[in-house]
Amino acid sequence: MLNKTTALSALLLATACSTAPAPSNGPSPDRTGQGRSTDTTRAGGDSSRAGANAPAQPRPYNRVITREAKTRRGMFAVHRVNDKLYFEIPRKELNKDMLLVGRFTRAAASNPRLPGGQFGSYGGDQFAERTLRWDRIGNRVILRSPSFAIVADSSAPVYRAVQAANYPPIIAVFNIETYGPDSAAVIDVTRLYTTSIPEFAAIRGNLDERRSFIENSLAFPDNVEVEATQTGTVSAPPTPGGGGAGQGAGPQPAQSVLAHWSLVRLPDKPMMPRRFDERVGFFSITQVDFGTPEQRSADRSYITRYRLEKKDPNAALSEPVKPIIYYVDPATPDQWKPWVRKAILDWQPAFEAAGFKNAIVPMDPPANDPDWSPEDVRHTVIRWLPSTIENAVGPHVHDPRTGEILNGSVRMFHNVLNLQRDWYFTQASALDPRARTLPFPDSLMGRLLEFVVAHEIGHTIGLRHDQIGSSTYPADSVRSSSWVHRMGHSPSIMDYSRFNYVAQPEDNIALADIVPGVGPYDKFAIMWGYTPIPGVRNPDEERATLDQWARMQDTIPWYRFSENNEGGYGTLNEAVGDADPVRSTALGFKNLRRVVTYISAAATKPGEDNDDLRELYDRTVGQWATEANHVATVIGGEAVQYKSGSQPGAVYTPLSRARQQEAMRFINENVFQTPSYLIQPAIARRIEAAGMITRITNAQARVLTGLLNDGRLNRLIENEALAGNKGDSYSLAAMLDDLRRGVWTELSQSRVSIDPYRRTLQNQLLTQINAKLNPPPVTATPAPAFPGFTPPAPLLEDARSQLRGELVSLRAEIRRAIPRAADRETRLHLEAADHQIGEILEPKKSD
Repeated sequence: MLNKTTALSALLLATACSTAPAPSNGPSPDRTGQGRSTDTTRAGGDSSRAGANAPAQPRPYNRVITREAKTRRGMFAVHRVNDKLYFEIPRKELNKDMLLVGRFTRAAASNPRLPGGQFGSYGGDQFAERTLRWDRIGNRVILRSPSFAIVADSSAPVYRAVQAANYPPIIAVFNIETYGPDSAAVIDVTRLYTTSIPEFAAIRGNLDERRSFIENSLAFPDNVEVEATQTGTVSAPPTPGGGGAGQGAGPQPAQSVLAHWSLVRLPDKPMMPRRFDERVGFFSITQVDFGTPEQRSADRSYITRYRLEKKDPNAALSEPVKPIIYYVDPATPDQWKPWVRKAILDWQPAFEAAGFKNAIVPMDPPANDPDWSPEDVRHTVIRWLPSTIENAVGPHVHDPRTGEILNGSVRMFHNVLNLQRDWYFTQASALDPRARTLPFPDSLMGRLLEFVVAHEIGHTIGLRHDQIGSSTYPADSVRSSSWVHRMGHSPSIMDYSRFNYVAQPEDNIALADIVPGVGPYDKFAIMWGYTPIPGVRNPDEERATLDQWARMQDTIPWYRFSENNEGGYGTLNEAVGDADPVRSTALGFKNLRRVVTYISAAATKPGEDNDDLRELYDRTVGQWATEANHVATVIGGEAVQYKSGSQPGAVYTPLSRARQQEAMRFINENVFQTPSYLIQPAIARRIEAAGMITRITNAQARVLTGLLNDGRLNRLIENEALAGNKGDSYSLAAMLDDLRRGVWTELSQSRVSIDPYRRTLQNQLLTQINAKLNPPPVTATPAPAFPGFTPPAPLLEDARSQLRGELVSLRAEIRRAIPRAADRETRLHLEAADHQIGEILEPKKSD
C-alpha cells in the first residue's frame, strides 16, 4: 500500500506434515454413521430446509441430477439443475482442508448508502477468506471451519488438551440428496450462495432470496468456482457508542453484487514453512505451540512466501517447477500495459539471487478460454479499477497452515496516476524538465506506474515496508550519479522514499535514476526468504543458515530492515537521504524554492479552472511539511538495528545530544520562521479569497505535533534517565526550552512585533500544550485498531509537569514583553496568550 500499512490475514499457521506440530481440529465424526445414532440424519429431502428435523432419505440419482443438469467435473462434480446448485463430493475429498476466498466480480463503486458519495466495492475486492472442511455423518454432510491457532505434536500428551480446546464451528449442515459413484455425497448448496450465511455472504445484511441466484459454476482438478448475484440491504451503522442503528437511518436501499467464490483444496503435502525473523521484512503467520520443551507455550511465526522448487536442485540457477505468473488485467489502459509487464520483470534479478531463473513472469489472460476468471484464486492478477482513490494495494492469500502464498492481487486504483503526477512534480520537477508540463508524457507516467506496480508486487510475494532503507545509505550518496545509477537512492523499493528530492540540478542525476527500483535490500530479502536450503528436515534446522545470512547486516547496513513502528529516527515515510535528515531537508527545501516557481506555468491552461493550480500548490506545501517532519524525528530519535541472540550490542541506540540540538536549531530557524518562499500571492489570489495564513501555519503545526508526540516526550525523559552521564542526553527540559525560544523568538526583542503568521503559530503551540495538559474526558474505552494492536503508552506525568513549567516561564516572558509591544495587534495577541495560559494552568471546572 502506498500510504499505510498493509492489513494482514488473521488466519494462523499449522502443518500436518512432519515439519511442524499437527493442529488439533476436534474429534473426527464417524464417516459411515456406524457407532452413531442414525437419528441425527432425519432431515427432509428438500435441502432448502437442510438441517431441519424432518424425515429424509436419499433419492435415486436420476431424480436429483436430472437430464436438465449442467455438469462440470473436477475436485467435485458441480451440477446446476434449474435454479439449484449441487455439489457431488467424493469420499476422498471429505476431511480435506480447503480454503474459501470470496471476491466481487461486479459491484457498485458508487455506494448510495454512504454519505457524500463515498466509494463502495470494486470487481476483485475480497470479502471472504476462511478455511473449510467437509465431513459426513450418516446421511448428512457437515461444513466446518477449522482453526490452526493452537497446536501440539500429536504424539505429546498435551495434544489431547489442545484437541479439546479447538472444536471447529459448524457453518452449515446439508442433507445428502443422493449418492453418486463411489458413494459420493450429493448435496444442495444453493443456500450457501443465496442466503445470509455470514461466512459466505458478500453483502453484510439481509439477503433477499428472490433477488439472489446462482449465475455460474465451474469445477477444476483442485478447485471449484461459483458465481452468484446477491441482493440485499446492509444493516444501518450503529450510533456512536454502540446500541443499534443510527438515528433516522430509515430503510436502506438495496444493493446487488455479482460475487465469486473460489473453493480450493489446500496442498495435500504442506510446504515446509520458514521461520520468521524480525531482521528481514516478511509478512508472517503465527501459531501457539503447546508441545515444546520450553516449559511454556511458544509462539511460532513463519513467513509468507510462494512455493518455489528448482527443476534442477543441483543447479546454482534453475527455472522453478512452477513459476509465479502475474496476469495483466485486460481492462488496463493499453499505454500502461508494457509498464505493468516491466514491473513484473523487475523482480527477476531478486529471484536470481535466490537461485531461480524466470521465477516471476507476466502473462496475458487467455483470450479464448471462457472458463478463465480473474477472481479464480489460482490466478494472480494485476487489476485496474475505475476509482478516484489515489492508492494501490498488494494483498495476498496464503495457506493458513504454512504461510505458502497461493494467490496475489495487485489492485491499481485509477487515480494513483494523479498521485504519482503530484508527487513527481513536487519532488522531482527541479531535476526533470518533463515534470514542469502537464500532463506528463506517457514515457514518464509509465515509469512512475512501473514503480508503483513493482512496489505492490513486493507485498504480494511476502515483503513488508522497509522504512529504514533510505537511512542506511551515506547521506552524500544520493547526490552521486554513479552511486544512484548502481544502487538507487534507496536500497529498497519497499521503502517509502519515493523520488530523489535531495539531489540538486548540478548533480546531473540521470532522469531514469530519479525513480527508485528493486534494490539491494529487496534482492537480499528474496535471497533470505526463497533460497532453498538442502538437507534440512524441518524449519528449525534452517535457522542456523538463516541467522548466518541475516548477520550480513552487520557489515552491509543497507540489508537492514525496520518498519515505521518506533516513531523515531531512521524509519521515515517519504524520506530520502535520512542518514542526515538536517542536511537532506535543507537540500530538499532548496529544490522546493525552485518548484514553487513552476506551479503556475504547469497548472494554468486557457479555458480551464484553477483546480490543478490549487492541487499542485497544496501538494507542494504538504511536501515541505513532510520534509520538515523528517528533522523532527531526530529529536528523541534512536538508531535501530534488530538483532538476534547471536549478535551483541543494543537494538535501540539514542542519537547524540549534538545531533538532536542541531535538528532543533534547524527547525527553529527554517520551519518555525515563516517560509516566505511558500507564500505565493499570485497563486493565492487565483484559488481563494483567504486561507494562506491557515495553510502555512497548518504545515508548521504538523511539525509541532510531531515534536510533542507523547512517545517522543516519553523517550526524551527515559533516554535522560538511562544515560550514564546526564550531560550526554538531550533532555525534555532542554528541548522544551529550545522550542519555547524558537516559537516565541520575538519576546527577546527591544520592540516586540509579531506578524500574523507567527501569531498563529504561537497560538498553535498553546493549543497543543493545552491538549496535553487538559485532554477531553474519555467516555468509553476505544476498541483496538486491529487484533493484536497495542495502544501507545500514555504521556508520563513527568512530561506534563515539565509542560506546565514551560507555560509558567512563557507567561512570565509574555508579561514582561507586553509593555514593549510595537503595535496594537501584537499587544492584543500577547494579552490573549497570557489569558489563555492562565486557563490552561487553571482550567475552569465544568458543572
